[in-house]
Amino acid sequence: MPTDSLLVNTRAKDQNTYDAIVIGSGISGGWAAKELCEQGLRTLVLERGRDVKHLKDYPTALKNPWDFRHRGRVSLALQKENPVVGKCYAFGEATEHFFVKDKEHPYIQEKPYDWIRGYQVGGKSLLWARQTQRWSRYEFEAPARDGFAVDWPVRYEEMAPWYSHVEKFAGISGNKDGIDNLPDGEFLPPWELNCVEKHIQEKIGQQYKDRQVIIGRCAHLTKPNEIHLQQGRGQCQARSLCERGCPFGGYFSSNSSTLPWAARTGKLTMKPDSVVHSILYDEKKGRASGVLVIDAHTGLTTTYYARIIFLNAACLNSNLILQNSISGRFPNGLGNDNGLLGRYIAFHNYRGSVSASFEGYPDGYYYGRRPTAAFMPSFRNVFRQDTDFLRGYMVDFTASRAGWGQGNYAEGVGAAFKNAISEPGEWGVFMGMQGETIPKYENHVRLSSDLKDPWGIPQLIVSVGYDDNDEKLIKDFLVQGAEMLDKAGCKNIAAVDNHQAPGLDIHEMGGVRMGNDPKTSLLNKWNQLHACPNVFVTDGACMTSVGNQNPSLTFMAFTARAANHAVDELKKTNL
Repeated sequence: MPTDSLLVNTRAKDQNTYDAIVIGSGISGGWAAKELCEQGLRTLVLERGRDVKHLKDYPTALKNPWDFRHRGRVSLALQKENPVVGKCYAFGEATEHFFVKDKEHPYIQEKPYDWIRGYQVGGKSLLWARQTQRWSRYEFEAPARDGFAVDWPVRYEEMAPWYSHVEKFAGISGNKDGIDNLPDGEFLPPWELNCVEKHIQEKIGQQYKDRQVIIGRCAHLTKPNEIHLQQGRGQCQARSLCERGCPFGGYFSSNSSTLPWAARTGKLTMKPDSVVHSILYDEKKGRASGVLVIDAHTGLTTTYYARIIFLNAACLNSNLILQNSISGRFPNGLGNDNGLLGRYIAFHNYRGSVSASFEGYPDGYYYGRRPTAAFMPSFRNVFRQDTDFLRGYMVDFTASRAGWGQGNYAEGVGAAFKNAISEPGEWGVFMGMQGETIPKYENHVRLSSDLKDPWGIPQLIVSVGYDDNDEKLIKDFLVQGAEMLDKAGCKNIAAVDNHQAPGLDIHEMGGVRMGNDPKTSLLNKWNQLHACPNVFVTDGACMTSVGNQNPSLTFMAFTARAANHAVDELKKTNL
């Protein structure tokens, strides 16, 4: 072809330039997109997985058990191929298409670690357990008070308006419980405890003055408000099939809520199948200039540019991207002047559980499949140090008749078998812990120097484990849990440490922690990299400590707060 006939796109950079880039479309990425687009910024959202449209792309949402070849269970072959993701409670025949299979994105377990991932538009917001509790002043003050991690650069009073902001839009059900270390929020009507749970609630309240049982707070529309109807969402149907994608929009996800809301502004550009290689740094301007992206299918690379970049790839992948963002200014990863990038990874400790049976309430039952449980806020080391271990644990429990009756395990066929399985058996109780782990320098992630993933990006090495503090915390829960159920009148109590590896909690946090001092932290109080302030990190990677509450609500609040700050700074030409 003659040279004079070549067509050159002289506007290629302009066409790939936006006001803001958001990396990741999960819970925090969706919130970043919503807030930035609402403020008028042309925003590009990069998602490494496939596109998933609300309603259209939930293929199993309305299927019955008999519509599945294996009645909901994965095949033995698929289970064998996926020893990591196969452990996840939500992984099954109806949901496996929303999970990353083990061989699709390899990583290196220097210590046992179960990394659960969902690569698609919406990320793990399609799969999360939807439990939402605010942090209190005691979680934000704990590191400074107890001498672990570094001091949080924010306090509850600063975050409270942003908790309210996201709660009103997302839709959170719960009671106004008046608990100092579990602040009330902007709640829709609560779900209800059943008769045995109310009995246990009453007995624990009588026996322990520092322990209060409440109905869980969760991101489900028990009674939609106008803002939820405007999103096109409807009331939760208590189907407990949430991981399939909800055709009613009854629970909060990026797909049903924040991303469509961002799209209606006309400011959103969504690019799925876009694997982020690194964030690019402009040495002359002293700021990040854009993002290098690999097409997930073709391997072709494209650079996109923006004035601000929000990194919301989920905790470990956000650490990976920053560590892989190498420049002359940052030879050890973007923003990593102090060498702490990837350090102080922490998580929630789920190892302890207690089960029991309960005699009584033979005529009591319940309706529907309630999407939450009974919860008990932490009662250890909240207001002062009162044990030989740091921090504490939140407790959840449920009472049910399903799975405990003789009919559920009956053998045989015919009328006798049908009669047996139609009658509920005795009540059973299951109690679990959600323990706070203490961030430690040794718990870290780093890049492999020789092994690459299918896109030519270094594989992530995960070196995260338990310590003596975690072991003491587990033992305390097992003793206290068994004691509480005993005092509530339960029988056949069994306390178990399942010894599961970190990661299966799916609450990984840290590695790019917030703090006041650039020598000991990576991010400032607005979630900006100290050394590169036009890059914001607002997913789990930003967390300085992990508290004992479920973390997603806090990720959302941090993201909304940081996005609005970024817009203000842009208006002031500070970014």
